[in-house]
Amino acid sequence: MRKVKKISVFSSVFFILLLAISTLTAQDKPTIIKDWVQVDAFTVSSYKGSYDMWSWIPMISFRVNGPIESGGQLYVEFGYPGAAKWVTFDCDTGQIEKGRWWKTSCGGRDGISEDKGITYSGPVTFAIKKRNELAGTDMTIFTGKAKIMKVKSNEYGPKFANHFVYFVDKDWNLPIGYVWVTPNDVYGWKLTNLHAAFWVRGDAVRFDPHVFYQGKEIGKVFMDGTEVGKAGCESDIDSMTTHFVQDDYPQKAKWSRVECTFYNVYGLDDSGQGDSMFGPKFEMRKNPGEYEVKVLWNNKLARSIKFTVKPGGSFDNGIATSNAAGTDRVIVPVTIIGDQDGIWDKMSWKTDAFYGNPMTGFSWPQ
Repeated sequence: MRKVKKISVFSSVFFILLLAISTLTAQDKPTIIKDWVQVDAFTVSSYKGSYDMWSWIPMISFRVNGPIESGGQLYVEFGYPGAAKWVTFDCDTGQIEKGRWWKTSCGGRDGISEDKGITYSGPVTFAIKKRNELAGTDMTIFTGKAKIMKVKSNEYGPKFANHFVYFVDKDWNLPIGYVWVTPNDVYGWKLTNLHAAFWVRGDAVRFDPHVFYQGKEIGKVFMDGTEVGKAGCESDIDSMTTHFVQDDYPQKAKWSRVECTFYNVYGLDDSGQGDSMFGPKFEMRKNPGEYEVKVLWNNKLARSIKFTVKPGGSFDNGIATSNAAGTDRVIVPVTIIGDQDGIWDKMSWKTDAFYGNPMTGFSWPQ
């Protein structure tokens, strides 16, 4: 009886050790920051050696949360119906510790031969993986699917009948926005500026963002007592340039994510400084309630983003965490106003968000 008891205790301890190792391994697995995954189609001006027909090969960029250990190598596999492993290519990879991230871009002519080009359009699958030849390991860290579309080039004549430009449909991005605060330590101050990001279809130019608290505008920027603007905006992600797209094709098959920074609106202000050169400071931590970002695009109202700040300053709604987005940005719905984005698929976010990884807990007010 004692012998049986010893075996039982040993088995239990062994099981606990295996569970601990398994948990540690799971925690140390790198994760993809979902909102930074961008798939594009690189149009090749030939097909199987013929210049009478164009084809395409994939490109991808993404950010991955560490750790990536010594010898770790990121790589990507793409497939389509009938060719599950069409192309596989390595991505530039660096060794990073847990709590930090690595950004990389790969594919296209960098790593893929043009003779791999295809004329297929439709859904494709891809997997971001990491192998380690030193450790003998190979793991998948993200899988997705993208929708490849094509449009006739702007060249005319019988010789160019099979010249199509290929691109990835990214309409699913438009209803999805982000708000967050990040440290601004240019002067060594403990300030966290408010940021908002959203997508547009078309050229990402001429944006004028405004932020409101309980219906009153708070994001104005001053210089020497004169109002000089409300915030600064710039594109942080662009779809690959779809060269030779017909001018009359909707928004030239181009999507861009725009990031706006409100220079005098903060999550918190522990700087001990008075009002800044940009005008009166506004600290959201001390002002809980309803906020709204309104964006003028080409002088017309185009976007509205609403979020609620809780007492203490948090405005996290839990969507990013519950969907393992791998980011500290708060995911919020974006109201699309006007017609500057052209005709787009208003339902694609339900199935295509984050390349076939739709979100739970997210709803979009059409």
